[in-house]
Amino acid sequence: MSQYERFDSVFLSLAQQLNGGVPQMLDVLFEFLSRKTDFYSGAGVEQARALLLEKFDKHGGKAMKEAEEAKKRKEEQEKKLAERRAAQKAKEEEEFKNASKVVEVSDEEAAEFERKQKEKEEAPESTTDTKEDGEESLMKPNSGNGADLAKYQWTQTLQEVECRIPINAGFAIKSRDVVVKIEKTSVSVGLKNQPPVVEGKLANAVKVENCNWVIENGKAIVLSLEKVNDMEWWNRFLDTDPSINTKEVQPENSKLSDLDGETRAMVEKMMYDQRQKEMGLPTSDEKKKQDMLQQFMKQHPEMDFSNAKIG
Repeated sequence: MSQYERFDSVFLSLAQQLNGGVPQMLDVLFEFLSRKTDFYSGAGVEQARALLLEKFDKHGGKAMKEAEEAKKRKEEQEKKLAERRAAQKAKEEEEFKNASKVVEVSDEEAAEFERKQKEKEEAPESTTDTKEDGEESLMKPNSGNGADLAKYQWTQTLQEVECRIPINAGFAIKSRDVVVKIEKTSVSVGLKNQPPVVEGKLANAVKVENCNWVIENGKAIVLSLEKVNDMEWWNRFLDTDPSINTKEVQPENSKLSDLDGETRAMVEKMMYDQRQKEMGLPTSDEKKKQDMLQQFMKQHPEMDFSNAKIG
């Protein structure tokens, strides 16, 4: 604590008792100096004025610098938020375009797809549900791989979690109106002198030094939290939230360039395998096994592989 901060409680208490704001506070201060000290009479009014301006310039310059830095940080955060929303919109448009494209498959893949579709149609109804126990009760992720809840909406990438919290204050909120507390494993967000709108323990840990928040159009607070573990999808924002089904999370194509080589390769493989499964086609691992078997069959034509199965 600095030599100035230890007096904050005194000045805050005084400010709360004065309805006239800073002008009345200054009036009270100089009236006190005139009655209880020799501020004016000790070295003369001119020296008192010079001392006053010296201290004013000293702390005023610091305040203006901090305000400018805060303004730049806010502009950077708003720019980052706009870029993230633009990327999300571009992703959704790309997904819509891709959904309408015709996917070309080989004759072998088409035959395999038809065979599996026929097996599904002929199979008893009780055997068509392949979901694991409890999976049916999980929420389907929203378009941002998070969830739309009553008090807020959250989305995520492998590296970050974003939470948008609407604030129904009846007026356009500013930073001075809100209280935001971000810790490694918890968050608290709300208006000053009121119970928090959102408060609780996070589902996973975040890097506090790389987290930030902005006010969106005076109507909402948007948190941007960097994950400690950037190889894991969160299944909820707060530990009291309902869980989403992380198996249905869709990795963002627009963010692949941000990943290191090994992670990018893993995510691309996940995306490919998921598309193959949706089409009823072999995954990359299954295809690799099939290719190995085909190669082995070519090398050994004398052997009978009619009953061979790929495990």
